Amino acid sequence: MVLPLIVGVDGSQSSLNAVDWAVDAAARHRLPLRLVHGSLWERYEHIRPATDPERPWDRVLSEQITDTAAERARRRGPDVKISTEVVPEDPVSVLLRAGQEAFGVVTGARGRGELSGLLLGSVALTVAARAPCPVTVVRGGTPNRRGSFGRIVLGVDEPGGEAAPALRYAFREAEAGGRELAAVRAWRCPAGEITDDLMIYGDPVRAHWARAERALDDALRVPERDHPKVVVRRETVEGPARKALLHAAATADLLVVGAYRRHGHIAGLQLGLVAHTALHHAPCPVAVVPERT
Repeated sequence: MVLPLIVGVDGSQSSLNAVDWAVDAAARHRLPLRLVHGSLWERYEHIRPATDPERPWDRVLSEQITDTAAERARRRGPDVKISTEVVPEDPVSVLLRAGQEAFGVVTGARGRGELSGLLLGSVALTVAARAPCPVTVVRGGTPNRRGSFGRIVLGVDEPGGEAAPALRYAFREAEAGGRELAAVRAWRCPAGEITDDLMIYGDPVRAHWARAERALDDALRVPERDHPKVVVRRETVEGPARKALLHAAATADLLVVGAYRRHGHIAGLQLGLVAHTALHHAPCPVAVVPERT
């Protein structure tokens, strides 16, 4: 069974940007696209306009929102199979449930009810932190306005015995879109640390750089073997990972980061400083991929 790509719509420009991104992604991966609207949004804003009792205002509004988004999606991706769904629940609950059987979930960075000064809406942040599937928060405006750089940035953490989900996701995205993959590994040089590498290289900076290079090679070995057509650029950067990734994302179409589920807490992921920073400040869409515990 082909799982759908889910996109949350609420009538905001941010959600329409998410629709544009999701249509392109669905076309690349040959996936059906489902536009989902949680119709209880207006109740939290305390808005109840007077309407015909036979056609409640919330039903009319929901139909307008989904119809507008669907028409936009069909114009952008005429070959993509598109469906809509209106659920009388809050957006977070709707998207989390839909994400249980989905290729991924896509949201805008801010919804209709968010304050203008916020960098990221509460729906986007909560869904990214709790969804069981990859969640892409579309930042940086529409793909048309921002243009295409032809590359994806991946933040590489400690390698495991096999390719981590975030690595596999990034390689699939790069392969499907014919884009270069920039794999970024940040490293630091703690003062006074003594390691075997230091004994070999003598210079602590060179020792930590060499360790980062090895870690990057180890992490990429399996996905590179499985996706030989993907052009990979390795980047080892001294300094905080969040700063290195934001810098790299300035010329990227997508930033991919992993998130870890809290031990003993099945409801959410551990969105660390790197993921939080990316979701709030990245100049491009950010994909948060749940990692194994």
